[in-house]
Amino acid sequence: MNPQAKLISLVSLLLGTTITISSNHWMMAWTGLEINTLAILPLISKSHHPRAIEAAIKYFLVQASASALILFSSTINAWATGQWDITQLTYPPACLLLTTAIAMKLGLVPFHFWFPEVLQGSSLITALLLSTAMKLPPLILLTLSHPSLNPPLLISMAIASTALGGWMGLNQTQTRKILAFSSIAHLGWMAAITLFNPKLTLLTFYLYTVMTSSTFLALNTMKILKLSTMMTAWTKAPALNMALMLTLLSLAGLPPLTGFLPKWMIIQELTKQEMTPTATIMALLSLLGLFFYLRLTYCTTIVLPPNPTNHMKQWRTNKSANPLLALLLAPSVALLPLSPTILTTI
Repeated sequence: MNPQAKLISLVSLLLGTTITISSNHWMMAWTGLEINTLAILPLISKSHHPRAIEAAIKYFLVQASASALILFSSTINAWATGQWDITQLTYPPACLLLTTAIAMKLGLVPFHFWFPEVLQGSSLITALLLSTAMKLPPLILLTLSHPSLNPPLLISMAIASTALGGWMGLNQTQTRKILAFSSIAHLGWMAAITLFNPKLTLLTFYLYTVMTSSTFLALNTMKILKLSTMMTAWTKAPALNMALMLTLLSLAGLPPLTGFLPKWMIIQELTKQEMTPTATIMALLSLLGLFFYLRLTYCTTIVLPPNPTNHMKQWRTNKSANPLLALLLAPSVALLPLSPTILTTI
């Protein structure tokens, strides 16, 4: 891809995100979301592979539909109440439409079908952007408008996302699809707590971003696109492979790793809000996700596969490690002891 075109796309992504998260008027928030959508399309389709073009078209259609719903919900709210402010969405049909539109933007169940397919058609770095940076603007809108959201609908979608994110990830062999379903399951946890503690939603998202970035960058460094390649990656970068194993366990939410902190806090907050059944169901459903993370971990730590592999073992290379990856690996694994300091920000 042309460096100038890539620079324009990345600057537009930054601009669109900044406009959305700093606006208090629905039209400005919508403008930022549209800039974001148009900026990521060249990055998805840059390989010119039919699968990449298909992914770009799917992404465009879904995001355009979601943006149209956001615009429609804010317009009928302004028509009914005279308010364009993001925090003043009070007309019930508009609230229902907004909850649906943001769920489409984020990829919550039942509007999740586009997300694994788009990630599978993108490169690992573009998939990282789609899983993290592209989720920030709609998530900020979700937290800003949380009093206006439809609680039964949002909680139902949160539980369904946690269930389906774990269930669908069990049978996958492509790492990008596994991480897509992992993202859907994590979004379920974020959506469940948005109504009660928006700051905790953002904290969960920030920690998820750090852990997912580490995972994607490690996979990109070792060029791992499927589980069979992961089985022989230990010959290429043994230390990075071990760090990847710990990051995957952290994403699963196992103590004493970083990923345990947001799940622990969300369960605690749901219990305080007398939503113990919801907390119990989500905790049990996270065991599904734990299974496929353990499967990935097994693939990273295995020395010789139980069956002969068709892949040639790759010789160790003296590739210089990505400095950003080195910076992200420590917080991906070891932030739990700092939880008292982190919790003072909530």
